[in-house]
Amino acid sequence: QVQLVESGGGSVQAGGSLKLSCAASGYSFGSCGMGWYRQAPGTERDLVSTISRYGTTTYADSVKGRFTISQDNAKTTLYLQMNSLKSEDTAVYYCAATCPYVSGGVPKYWGQGTQVTVSS
Repeated sequence: QVQLVESGGGSVQAGGSLKLSCAASGYSFGSCGMGWYRQAPGTERDLVSTISRYGTTTYADSVKGRFTISQDNAKTTLYLQMNSLKSEDTAVYYCAATCPYVSGGVPKYWGQGTQVTVSS
């Protein structure tokens, strides 16, 4: 059974930092691309950042230079370090896996999400 479980969300003031984690199990995630998405109330779910099975990373323009995506060596945990947080970063953040990895592919597996609230 594939599971993606996010943690690390919370409330923080603007300018602060949070680090999200996503524990992955039930699949050989070494063959997958992983990513973080977010959804604010009343909006669609947007791509925040991805990391391919080869380690190549991408970022939405709105988070470039502030967020960093990474994985542990076993590729069982995905991270998102978020610095210089802004109120517009407030959203539910979801971990997702595209398995097997295809560039630009639609994620097959999703976590339940973790709330990030940034107050100004």
